[in-house]
Amino acid sequence: MVTPTAGAGTEQRILVLGAGVMGTGITTLALRHGVHVTLVDTSAPILTEARKRIAAELRMAHLLTGPAEADPGELTTATSAAHATGTATAVIEAVVEDATVKAQVLAAVSAAVPPGTPIITNTSSIPVDELADAVARPEDLLGTHFMNPSYAIPMVEVVRGPRSGDAAMAAAADLLAVLGRKAIVVRDAPGFVTSRLLHPMINDAARVVQEGTASVEDVDALMTGCLGHPTGPLRTADLIGIDNLVDALRVLHKRTGDERSRPCDLLLGKVRDGHHGRKTGRGFYHYEEVFR
Repeated sequence: MVTPTAGAGTEQRILVLGAGVMGTGITTLALRHGVHVTLVDTSAPILTEARKRIAAELRMAHLLTGPAEADPGELTTATSAAHATGTATAVIEAVVEDATVKAQVLAAVSAAVPPGTPIITNTSSIPVDELADAVARPEDLLGTHFMNPSYAIPMVEVVRGPRSGDAAMAAAADLLAVLGRKAIVVRDAPGFVTSRLLHPMINDAARVVQEGTASVEDVDALMTGCLGHPTGPLRTADLIGIDNLVDALRVLHKRTGDERSRPCDLLLGKVRDGHHGRKTGRGFYHYEEVFR
């Protein structure tokens, strides 16, 4: 676990890079806790859609977890991080789960923010120390793995890389305390703990369906009813995003050699067909409301 410092009451202003599922989810969580957010992505249309998603998630969070305990934070959107790099108390990178893309984004923002600003890569699988090679000050970089939906899951996996500094870890602890999240710190490794255990299991569940052993619904029913899984692995895949899941599995397979992490044909087919899960309206299940 990480322990907040005496400075945990400092007003937080965060810069979130990436307005996809995780970026908007983290933004929703921050706004509900009175944190001001600048959300950055590459185009105005993407940011317009992100604002709609955040508004919907704020309503859903109210229904699921009750009223917010703080006045809402202010949301600013921008196609460039330039105007926010000097005022941000922390940066959270939440772009696509691709090491090359993440490294490019992290390199640019680390060159722009003042020294000592914690830079947090939100990743489900990519080792933090691999990304640290791209940043100006590796001691300022650490990892988090927020789960989806971020506003409903009270725990966060925090990844300390070999070069992550004490100050960055303490600042991250302060931010997570403000966000009302319990942090568990783990050592750096491909997939860390949660993805290293969960993602191969989801891949196995998809392979069981692919081989005709059981239906999607029966696999999830057995996992929930017999083994206590809260939603079932295949419904979880839809929530994660099957495209994101496949990206993470490829990272795990490449970096660990574990054949259980080689994406099965059923997952690859769904990605190819654009059936990415809840955010596209169709994955292993069909959804009336699409969350992009």
